Amino acid sequence: MNTPERFSNLPDYAFPRLRKLLHGTEPGGEVVDMTIGEPRHGMPGFVAPVVAQTVDEFAKYPPNEGTPELKAAISGWISRRYGVSLDPETRVMALNGTREGLFNACLALCPERAANGDTPTVLIPNPFYQVYAVAAVAAGAEPVFVPATAETGFLPDFASLPEDVLARAEIAYLCSPSNPQGAVADALYWRELIGMAEGYGFRIFADECYSEVYRNAPPPGVLQVAAEMGADPEKIVSFHSLSKRSNLPGLRSGFVASGPANMAEIKRLRAYAGAPMPLPLQRVAELAWCDEAHVEESRALYARKYAIADEIFATWPEYTPPQGGFFLWLKVDDSEQATLKLWRETGVKVLPGAYLGREVAGVNPGAGYIRVAMVTKDTDELQDGLTRLRDCLAG
Repeated sequence: MNTPERFSNLPDYAFPRLRKLLHGTEPGGEVVDMTIGEPRHGMPGFVAPVVAQTVDEFAKYPPNEGTPELKAAISGWISRRYGVSLDPETRVMALNGTREGLFNACLALCPERAANGDTPTVLIPNPFYQVYAVAAVAAGAEPVFVPATAETGFLPDFASLPEDVLARAEIAYLCSPSNPQGAVADALYWRELIGMAEGYGFRIFADECYSEVYRNAPPPGVLQVAAEMGADPEKIVSFHSLSKRSNLPGLRSGFVASGPANMAEIKRLRAYAGAPMPLPLQRVAELAWCDEAHVEESRALYARKYAIADEIFATWPEYTPPQGGFFLWLKVDDSEQATLKLWRETGVKVLPGAYLGREVAGVNPGAGYIRVAMVTKDTDELQDGLTRLRDCLAG
């Protein structure tokens, strides 16, 4: 039986690779899991009551694009957060988590050929959230991995790419605050990228799932900067999620926002291939987008975690405090060896940075880092895990 070759070069996903790395090795202490970006802060208190009150709606097919109430709640949040008014019927759509949207929007919007007739390119930060690459491959595009290193402020320098690559570009993915480094794209970075998108004709896929987990000032959003510039809304596709903002990763609720033409294409594909959120979960999402109190409470806990990490790693070589998100991106000699040593000697589980990057010209920009997720329920567990990590790898 023949099998498709288009995904044959994909490496195993990060977490199966981690399981293989640690297989057969016992933890050297009480396990502290800092691998997956699964927030474990408390859920909003309204979740269980809303599900209980609407449980009968599990018996109904939900609207594919989101209930009118949910779309209005999303548009209202965008207005309050970014000062941008979007028509909820034509400019936003609910998603089953943003991974679905980040993948399917590429299929819906990436053409088979670039304007010059060649294979299109999809520009991807390196390291990156792995769905970007598989979306590019599925769309028949050439993924181009753009280093996001300390030298570039942990954000990709798209302007440094060769002219022929930019001429074929159809989509540029950008995560801000970035996963894994916690770097924030400021308004100037967004303006320059939006200018490139308009000049070369590509779309920006802005993965802003970590936008509400930040250290000081709220990160500027692509919708906000584009509106201030008067940019073409069809060049902007923004993705947001309740997983990180509201500590609801299991709700699988997010949204995509863009120009009306883009949204029409995304909705058309989703009508065939998408799975809408169950109605009770849409009701929870409606309330979550309307409530900021639980977000502020969670963000205050992250602020304490940032302070703990800064103190513990004050003398760590090349330590860069994250400006947003909840990951530490720690410099090590070898990411796999450091991960295995930590597990074997302390029971602290982290993710090798090499699993989040791709090797280009013999260099994987994640190979000399580990990613540490600060998602513990409380600060005591975080303090213990980070201290064990430091003492093990610094010794």
